[in-house]
Amino acid sequence: MQRICFQLRVNPDRLAEYQERHRAVWPEMRDALSAAGWHNYSLFLDATGLLTGYFECEDLDQAQQAMEVAPVNARWQAEMAEYFVGLGGGPPDRGIVPVPEIFHLD
Repeated sequence: MQRICFQLRVNPDRLAEYQERHRAVWPEMRDALSAAGWHNYSLFLDATGLLTGYFECEDLDQAQQAMEVAPVNARWQAEMAEYFVGLGGGPPDRGIVPVPEIFHLD
């Protein structure tokens, strides 16, 4: 099982809206993530807009490809793109660059 950590930047002026959207993630989006093999998925957001995400999957490329073809993902990413900075308006899920793991307490 791969453990994936990533960081993105949410526009600090839109933190409350972004958090509210994640209090009500669409059930079909949640189902798509699970079906694509994303497990133990969490997002952490600090007051500056630094978003840290963590999830586990068998294979990152396969998990991302499965989401790429899920119709709900395109709709969700299009709606979420406006909250982020530094992505050039592109889908946030394409901005995921894993942070290297340097220690894990098993």
